[in-house]
Amino acid sequence: MKTKLLMTSSALFCAIIGILLSFLPNEIAEYLSVEPTIITILFLKILSALYLGFGILNWMAKGTLIGGIYNRPIAIGNLMHFGVGAIALVKVISNIQTHSEIIIFLTVFYVIFALLFTYVFKTNPT
Repeated sequence: MKTKLLMTSSALFCAIIGILLSFLPNEIAEYLSVEPTIITILFLKILSALYLGFGILNWMAKGTLIGGIYNRPIAIGNLMHFGVGAIALVKVISNIQTHSEIIIFLTVFYVIFALLFTYVFKTNPT
């Protein structure tokens, strides 16, 4: 499997979320009906840093060989992020009352990326 498209799309996905969380934390907190206290905004900005970190990691690794024994830490890090995120989102999706469209959107992307990174992790690149 050519991983350039996967790494580029996951980089852009993470970068967009990271930029939104970085520049619009107050608006996102208010939209999600969370009180925008200083601690809430701090956690959203730290979450932004995590997303931006994964985004730049994936962007910089997009041209390298990934899979099997090649760049295993990058593959397993992405698998862990998207896999655990997908599990958490799937568990929440049936209980969410408000903003379900956001949760469904994120769940679809997280499940797709988790499956693709599982495939990359388990196969050798050609």
